[in-house]
Amino acid sequence: MTIRKHLFMLILAVFNGITTFGNATVLRSDSVTLYTPYTKIAVPPGESVDYAIDLINNSKEMLNKDISVSGIPKGWKYTLKSGGWSISRMAVLPGERKSLSLKVDVPYQVNKGSYSFKVNAGDSNPLVLVVTVSEKGTYETEFATNQPNMQGSSTATFTFTTTLKNRTAEQQLYSLTAEASRGWNVIFKADYKQVTSVEMGANTTKDITIEINPPALIEAGTYRIPVSARTNTTTANVQLEVVITGSFSMELTTPTGLLSTNLTAGDDKRLELIVRNTGSSPLTGINLSATAPPNWNVVFEPKKIDNLLPGKIEQIFATLKADKKAMPGDYIINLEARTPEATSKATIRISVLTPMLWGWIGVLVIVFAIGSVYYLFRKYGRR
Repeated sequence: MTIRKHLFMLILAVFNGITTFGNATVLRSDSVTLYTPYTKIAVPPGESVDYAIDLINNSKEMLNKDISVSGIPKGWKYTLKSGGWSISRMAVLPGERKSLSLKVDVPYQVNKGSYSFKVNAGDSNPLVLVVTVSEKGTYETEFATNQPNMQGSSTATFTFTTTLKNRTAEQQLYSLTAEASRGWNVIFKADYKQVTSVEMGANTTKDITIEINPPALIEAGTYRIPVSARTNTTTANVQLEVVITGSFSMELTTPTGLLSTNLTAGDDKRLELIVRNTGSSPLTGINLSATAPPNWNVVFEPKKIDNLLPGKIEQIFATLKADKKAMPGDYIINLEARTPEATSKATIRISVLTPMLWGWIGVLVIVFAIGSVYYLFRKYGRR
């Protein structure tokens, strides 16, 4: 009976020892808890995920635990900090908690899917974190605009707002170029300054303003201008489209360019003029008018030009009639050709001459005066 009793006590002691050891192991494993509320996060490639993690001491003793990250995917980078310092071990008083931060950088070149890794605190249960990459990553540059098409005349300035995105993991120096035909002027502006290149950090965006001025005499039509942002390793393109509705301008002058003539008071003169379409669009309904001194008259032939094609010339005549009482001297007549789209003016200087009759009368008066003096001198000179 005694032997059996001793054997039972021995077995009971061994069982209690095993149970106590097991409990100690559980306590040791569960003595520290790693906690963060967001254990599964979805992000696009190239983003960074910041975790705020608490290290909680569940025991009645101060614990000093090694902190590490394991299973991080290849090519991913992380930093583990607390209190602004990079750490690998933390001490926590009984019943208290310490905060640490984990920053995980997702690379650009990454496949779509879920990636898991662990944060470890010694031999305690690890904290499992999952990052879901929402799309397949790229290592490229993006160049885009919300308004790639604009319309206007050849005298207009077309201003496009574009966005350049450096979606690479490195700083890049982009050269900005435009494939425009001769006569086109393309200007790039960044940060309100004219530039030919821009330097951008990894995963940054910059607004680029592009100003396009077409040639003055360009024909109406649609013109496409490819624009590029290039480095040694990456290139991005955006195609801009300019629709030219045509320019409207004309010139009113004489065939020789001489804008002066002579005219005798009371007489008229037929002056030859030309109207030249110097724009790139047809001109219709060209009205002719004149501003002359009082009692002068100007008549155009024809009075109106119905249609004038670009680069063409129309001959017209203006008959100028001077006031018969006009005094000798210079007079100004303003001629104008006008349409709703364009206008041109010409100023004609008229030198008014004395009529021939009055000239002869003047000569006779002079001769008579000379004769009278001669007669008086002969008659009374000897006395």
